[in-house]
Amino acid sequence: MRSGSVIRPVVSDDLPQLVELCLAAREEAGTGSALCTDDAERLEAQLATALVLPGSVMLLGTHEGAVEGLLLARVVGPSVFSDMVAIDLEALYVGRGSRRRGVGHGLLAQLLEVAEQHGATEIYAPPLPGARGVQRFLARLGFQPAASHRVVSTAALQRRLVADEVAPRSGAVRRVPMHGVDRLIALRRKSRVEPVTGELPAQLPDITSMQVRREVQSRRPSASSTTIS
Repeated sequence: MRSGSVIRPVVSDDLPQLVELCLAAREEAGTGSALCTDDAERLEAQLATALVLPGSVMLLGTHEGAVEGLLLARVVGPSVFSDMVAIDLEALYVGRGSRRRGVGHGLLAQLLEVAEQHGATEIYAPPLPGARGVQRFLARLGFQPAASHRVVSTAALQRRLVADEVAPRSGAVRRVPMHGVDRLIALRRKSRVEPVTGELPAQLPDITSMQVRREVQSRRPSASSTTIS
């Protein structure tokens, strides 16, 4: 992430810039009309509603006041079908000029802090129309198919993010100015870094069970803004 970049929660004053980034994502996607409306005023009202929904998580990656990326998610559970608490990752997008600089990693690292606060052990992500780049990014970080979604345990995602920070592909250590990632790196340095694989830990519950499928299908309201990428 570039020096001076910050990951923080969305506030009401951020909505106009958030709308601009959502519209940029819509224009870039091959199925833009399936992602969000192109009416800026209506989109801002929808985002304002999402901001105050119970369990809502809305994060921004900014640099010198300019919005670089966004993450929209919800804390889900427990429910009548399961005692499990999970994170529903509804949207993740980084502007073209800000990619490969750690913004996406930073947004997910901040989401892990939210998961820890709520005791969530898994993160689910829906297939976003026209967002192949996002799906490839999530797959590299260990998200695996789960019914119509992708899922990763918070522990597995932590290992992926720490491994990427300690040994980025360029060979140079990239420092993300976030307390969450710094804390994870400090903890990992106390023990040997475990090999990272693309498989979920064996002790995770069966994600193809009927119980989880019911939870995935029932936890999203019909008006969810899951299609912004």
